[in-house]
Amino acid sequence: MDDIADHGIRFGRIAAMLPVKDMGKAHDFYVNVLGFRKTFENGNPVGFMILKQDQAELHLTLQPGHKAAAFNVAHMMVADVDALHAICQSHGLRIIKGLQDKDYGLRAFVFEDPDGNRIDVGQVLPAKPR
Repeated sequence: MDDIADHGIRFGRIAAMLPVKDMGKAHDFYVNVLGFRKTFENGNPVGFMILKQDQAELHLTLQPGHKAAAFNVAHMMVADVDALHAICQSHGLRIIKGLQDKDYGLRAFVFEDPDGNRIDVGQVLPAKPR
């Protein structure tokens, strides 16, 4: 059996591809609410866009007939999950799973973006003293 390591194959970045019904609305949400910046777009009208914020990268693809999945499509790690949760609430986003500390070491919640894409957000909890 071949092993990837035997071939010297290395992986670079990988980014979530989120389908959106309205590219302008999605752009406004991710840029104006979550603070991403657009680094690339393609098409007229725009059918594909790359957004970045710190180490996070999202790819948006225009899919006018998009029907949101009933499961998480992306997982995002942040430095202040409580602040992001508050921002999501203040913008009226649907919170699927409320903010809570998980037994696997994350403080997390799940929200839906304006297109119904479910995004799981987490922050590593400080280690518990022994």
